[in-house]
Amino acid sequence: MNLDILIQELSFNEKGLIPAIVQDADQKDILMMAWMDAEAIRRTVKCNEMVFWSRSRKEYWHKGDTSGNVMEVVEWAVDCDADVLLFKVRMKGPQVACHTGARSCFFKKI
Repeated sequence: MNLDILIQELSFNEKGLIPAIVQDADQKDILMMAWMDAEAIRRTVKCNEMVFWSRSRKEYWHKGDTSGNVMEVVEWAVDCDADVLLFKVRMKGPQVACHTGARSCFFKKI
């Protein structure tokens, strides 16, 4: 499918963002969730590595640029409502997805 057509079919929120869930392609654990806009999606597809929109810094964030925790995209999908993306990745470098140093951002058990 044409990327621009796909992007037009996505349901972005009022700020032009869509949540992106990142999952380890091999171990299947959920690593993190971050936000993307249309340009972050385009950049991710172009370099085949995760690029997000940082709401706090108001800039694009190529995962791993400073940490070395690059996430290579293996495959991706959109949910049935076209309002959430799921990316399956393989981490290059340290096997750490979270800024706290944890492998996954979902380490706090309830």
